[in-house]
Amino acid sequence: MHAFRAPETSLGELDAEATASLIAAAADIALVVDGAGVIRDYAVNSEELSRELGGGDWFGRPWLDTVTEESRPKVEALIRDAAARAAPRWRHINQLAVPGGASVPILFSAVRLGKADRAVAFGRDLRGISALQQRLMDAQRSVERDYARLRQAETRYRLLFQMSPEPVLVLDAAGFKVQEVNPAAARLFGKDARRAIGRPFAEAFDAGSQAAVESLMSGVRAAGRADDVRARLLSDERPEVVVSASLFRQDDVVSVLVRLSPVPVARPGEPIALPKTKTKLLKLVEGVPDGFVVTGQDGRVLSANAAFLEMAQIAVEEQAVGESLERWFAPPGVELDVLMGSLRQRGAVRLFAATLQGEYGAATEVEISAVTVMNGGQPCFGFAIRDVGMRLPRPARGDAHAGGGRTPLRSVEQITELIGRVPLKDLVREATDVIERLCIEAALDLTSDNRASAAEMLGLSRQSLYVKLRRYGLGDLGAEDGGNGPAE
Repeated sequence: MHAFRAPETSLGELDAEATASLIAAAADIALVVDGAGVIRDYAVNSEELSRELGGGDWFGRPWLDTVTEESRPKVEALIRDAAARAAPRWRHINQLAVPGGASVPILFSAVRLGKADRAVAFGRDLRGISALQQRLMDAQRSVERDYARLRQAETRYRLLFQMSPEPVLVLDAAGFKVQEVNPAAARLFGKDARRAIGRPFAEAFDAGSQAAVESLMSGVRAAGRADDVRARLLSDERPEVVVSASLFRQDDVVSVLVRLSPVPVARPGEPIALPKTKTKLLKLVEGVPDGFVVTGQDGRVLSANAAFLEMAQIAVEEQAVGESLERWFAPPGVELDVLMGSLRQRGAVRLFAATLQGEYGAATEVEISAVTVMNGGQPCFGFAIRDVGMRLPRPARGDAHAGGGRTPLRSVEQITELIGRVPLKDLVREATDVIERLCIEAALDLTSDNRASAAEMLGLSRQSLYVKLRRYGLGDLGAEDGGNGPAE
């Protein structure tokens, strides 16, 4: 504490009014009390604080009566120290406010006035600091509640992690080393949890499965998720499991959650059940106007939407489930074998032309796009089937072209579309007709439509050329050209 060195000369002669102004300016609230602690005068340096303290109700009242019960000993100590001219001390006093209002926190220090039996109590308004302290306490309680909830949640999930009968591991996304394992995973690896921590995850599998597991991990790190794979563990029993993995982030640390499931054993003839993530997709495509079918790797139907049932002339989906998709191809077997072979080699097929035949014989020209999807380590095939009968003319086939009314194909592309749909001998006949027609058209172009010269160029008699012109509908044949001579 540092006092004035020469207050008599530095402050000059101060009258009562100047002294009162100095006291009022030096504090938010100033009380003048006598030796008995009765308030003789007071000043408040704020209209808001004055209204909250109740105006001028303190004149002639003991200071003890204007404070809360717990603050009375502090007021008595202030008055006693001022009377003894002890060094001033600041004390936290809660002044009573207007009736029904809360108390106002004020920091008081009392100083005795000269030789008179009076003391001045200087007060500083602590409402702002008190509000900050209250907000700090509220924030601290909120943090404590959140922390308690977090600890409870962590305890619950830790308990689930430990008690789960399914092997679960947590890996670091950088090197795919094991960070945590539950007891089920530790037993499956044939070692305790402490020996598994820090080891590369791929070491738990045999040499034939490590490449698939590493590919799965790389796909998860790149895209967040990847299709499940089947792998065989490097343990005494060497069980085969389905490995599922997903990426998650916690406190700016990226980790991989791995789940190992036993390979489902399907009964003979029983269709493979799709997981929930795949059934959602089936629900979305149920209402599309194009047919949509999901089959197993054996080509048997797992699910089909309403549009396909209409094409296949089936009333309910149960009639299609378990049946081979080739049942509705015309001719049976050929087109489906070609389609399935392409799917197994390339994983996807686009705009495959085929004919779909319903239960009651109705044939529909369709375009098929298909894709392979892994399900539990096994492939499933999805087929999108679009009716193009109204858009494309039906290609003529086989014996329907025989005779004078035959309409030959116009391009090699149309013949290519028939591969796998008609027998080879019919394809050869169709290709021969196309080549023959193209040669006749070229000869007519080279001879400027001189048919005699064109016949000689082609090595045909004129009569044979006229027969072929009529067969293919080429040129404007008059009655004189339509002789009935023998054709070559």
